[in-house]
Amino acid sequence: MRGAWTISLTQRADASELHVLFASGKRPDRDAIAAFAMRQRTVMLSHEGLPEGAVQPSVHDGAQPQWVEVLREGLTFDIGGLSPGPPTTFPVIEHRFDLTDLPDAAGFEAIAVGPGPHLASGRRSLPVVRGTLALACELVRQFPHLAAVCWGPSRSAIGRRYFESVVSAWIDGGPFPALGLTAFAAGPDGALGSIGLDFWIGQELAIEPALCADRVAATRLGVRLVNQLVLAGGLSGDERIVAPDGTRLMLRPSGDGSTIQVRRD
Repeated sequence: MRGAWTISLTQRADASELHVLFASGKRPDRDAIAAFAMRQRTVMLSHEGLPEGAVQPSVHDGAQPQWVEVLREGLTFDIGGLSPGPPTTFPVIEHRFDLTDLPDAAGFEAIAVGPGPHLASGRRSLPVVRGTLALACELVRQFPHLAAVCWGPSRSAIGRRYFESVVSAWIDGGPFPALGLTAFAAGPDGALGSIGLDFWIGQELAIEPALCADRVAATRLGVRLVNQLVLAGGLSGDERIVAPDGTRLMLRPSGDGSTIQVRRD
């Protein structure tokens, strides 16, 4: 093996919950979500209340978490952190797409969107993940104060318009939105690695430093590879490909199969 170019474990992520960020003080309440559901052909309100184990207050209490359950195309999803209760814990954000700055808790509040408890065993299945992302797109279209969508596996905040555009296109059969639902970061030795690809295929991508002198070109290569790997469902053995610039490349899974190493052939 040539060199020791790896992506550190701190660059990996494993979170299946999605958050949407609202300008401070602009989070919707349960009535707003109910009104949203009534306007949708595919969404209906199925339950509202408090998280399991919480005590029902006698009056609307701003200190109590507020949530609703919605049914979308036969699957249930929880929307938590609604007003007037507290927002959900602010998500970890390390990457941004179509945003000028990284959002923070000083300017934004988060609500969580995720599959209901009975879908826990299948929360990574494609129908459930697509349903979660499609629901987020519908929320973007409905709520103008929704500023960004945060995708946990890539630790990314994605601007509302960009998110709705690329995710809707993918759901309708277009390319996988690699910039957003995955991200890329440089390792200490200059290797470029994916973040969040393992959520989709159980593997991350690591492009050797020799191919990363031009970081923009390396990222473009990474995007193309992510698109192909998501379609293929991962890589179990060596594969030779030709890059758009004619460079011959070798894709090789690491010994434990967790990383796909990309190098010149």
